[in-house]
Amino acid sequence: MDIKAFLKLLVETESPSHDKAAVDRVGAIVTEEAKRLGAQVEVVANTQTGDHILARFSSPAGGGGSILLLCHMDTVFPLGTLTSMPYREEDGKIFGPGVSDMKASIAISLAAIEDAIQNGLSRPVTLLCTSDEEIGSPTSREIIEQTAKESELVLVMEPAMMDGGLKTWRKGGGGFKVKVTGRAAHAGGDHEKGRNAIEEMAHQVLAIQKMTDYSKGTTLNVGVIHGGTVSNVVPDEANIEVDVRILQPEEWGRIEGLMKNLKPVLDGTTVEVGGGLNRGPMPFDDTMNATFEKAKSIAAGIGMELKAGGTGGVSDANFVAPLGIPVLDGLGAIGEGYHSEREYIFAGSIPQRVKLLSALLREW
Repeated sequence: MDIKAFLKLLVETESPSHDKAAVDRVGAIVTEEAKRLGAQVEVVANTQTGDHILARFSSPAGGGGSILLLCHMDTVFPLGTLTSMPYREEDGKIFGPGVSDMKASIAISLAAIEDAIQNGLSRPVTLLCTSDEEIGSPTSREIIEQTAKESELVLVMEPAMMDGGLKTWRKGGGGFKVKVTGRAAHAGGDHEKGRNAIEEMAHQVLAIQKMTDYSKGTTLNVGVIHGGTVSNVVPDEANIEVDVRILQPEEWGRIEGLMKNLKPVLDGTTVEVGGGLNRGPMPFDDTMNATFEKAKSIAAGIGMELKAGGTGGVSDANFVAPLGIPVLDGLGAIGEGYHSEREYIFAGSIPQRVKLLSALLREW
């Protein structure tokens, strides 16, 4: 496998989450390569987003329980991004939309599977490439959890930490939408008859932001706000979107209770709240510690020092951790700037991650 040529093909096949046809084009590329390596491939039909690709690789030696590799094919970049952000390699870095998150991971996964097969793969391996991770995995969560339950170990191929470390803890994430309704009135002639929804929302924004508790790793961020029509009308509606991140599982109950009990401050206004938790946290617990230590030992055997880290971001690993199944995240390429025009990976990290992943598949 010419891994750089394959990566270039993946990156130049743009695949924004909401464009089913685009994501399916990546799925077709993955399917062809997986079949070339001998996989039994199931294309899981999906009408809402792209189809999911489930490739199962058997082991000639039979072996123990299956290892699941989790990738996603969708990106945050719209079609046409290549015009301003072309695939290119310079100064030891590879740039391009989705190169880090996570086209390189798909290439690394397939290359590592090929290497493991050639060097004595002793257990079955399943590669699941989903189509909607960047929008919360609404259609893939069920198949992720189902396939994880069939596995002895789950390796999530999100980008590595900048020091090459794995992501052994993640915050959980969810969100709320808040709507305030007031009463419209002419801002000059009938100002006193109006009930300003934006004014009421200002009270709610301050109350919500104060729910943040850094000591517990809990943050709330009012990231989107809309309200009003023109400046000479007292606005009768305002809306916000709130991002919530939690490190401690019990924190969700506290935050949800506070959000659902928001009360209006101004007479004549109402407050409506909707939303919920998308992914629970992935804590660094005893299971995670044991899983990481085993991976660290395998890495040491091939001359690599493996480190542990964590992030406030979420991934599909958050779905696996609550199931009690050993899971490691951050096995993808090393780079930074993902979800931006600066996204890149270090080219030299590709063979390193292939080597690490192949060792984990062969020696677990």
